[in-house]
Amino acid sequence: MSDKLYTPCNPDAQQCVKDVMKYLSDITYEKLITGQHTQTMAQEELHYIEEVTGKQPALLGFELLSYSPNINYLDTDEECMTEVTENYGMLKRAWEWAEKKGLITFTWHWFSPLGGRSKSFFSLNTDFDASRAVIEGTPEHSALISDMDMMAGLLRPFCDKQIPILWRPFHEGDGNWFWWGVKGADTVKKLFRLMYDRYTNVHKLNNLIWVWNSQAPECYPGDDVVDIISRDMYPTAHDHNSQSGMYYNLLEITRQPKIALIGETGTIPSAEAVVKEHIGWASYMTWSKEFSLTEDYTTKEELCKMYESPYAVTKETLPVLY
Repeated sequence: MSDKLYTPCNPDAQQCVKDVMKYLSDITYEKLITGQHTQTMAQEELHYIEEVTGKQPALLGFELLSYSPNINYLDTDEECMTEVTENYGMLKRAWEWAEKKGLITFTWHWFSPLGGRSKSFFSLNTDFDASRAVIEGTPEHSALISDMDMMAGLLRPFCDKQIPILWRPFHEGDGNWFWWGVKGADTVKKLFRLMYDRYTNVHKLNNLIWVWNSQAPECYPGDDVVDIISRDMYPTAHDHNSQSGMYYNLLEITRQPKIALIGETGTIPSAEAVVKEHIGWASYMTWSKEFSLTEDYTTKEELCKMYESPYAVTKETLPVLY
């Protein structure tokens, strides 16, 4: 493939970023990287895969929701607090995975930087106005930057150790269910570009691989700040295919060739179908809880078929990239 496909948008990107992007580019159309999201310290999903298949995913996702600085502990509910407390200390698990040289991606269900109750990453639980947050001098902007800088501090040690992170901020920004998406396409584009600028030019987090997560062309923030394009999908249970329609739809957001990922999925795709149909997914990441701990979406038989496939990359077949 053209080296343009795996040239990082950050000109100062660390070598580990270049190596991971080149690997993703090289395996596209030939292999599919297995991935799994985890959101608790117990990592039940990872252990389930190990028990069923005897193998581990090559890519592991980590949830950062409990690291949000503005969690409202005084106005919440049991469901919210369970998610938060089960997530406490999650970065320890990310460090352990880094020691094993596995691929890492972070998801941040970012509790509203200002105001809100319970799970305030949901727009229904906060009146935080993201359209004002992208305007300098507003209280919303100050709160946004404060949260960003706090998270940058948590990411800094990974940068110092040259550990590459597939960084997927403002995920599903085309929807109205999160505070970062409810104010529309122009706002989510500005949020993404603002974070890119601050993390790249101020904090020098040169280990980040910038993953955009939406199939809506009007939301796309620009090729100059995006390394990889992705989308989330929750297809019919037990329908394991290449998701070709979803793939070609995603490609419509930019004319520039980009590495493409399945950011989240409920039902796993078919590695064989992806390769044989020449569909360019480099990886997928199954979501947590009922999507991966039960057979409601993917049976144990299908899970084993994926992890035993000659077209799938597992932790055991993943080369050392950093």
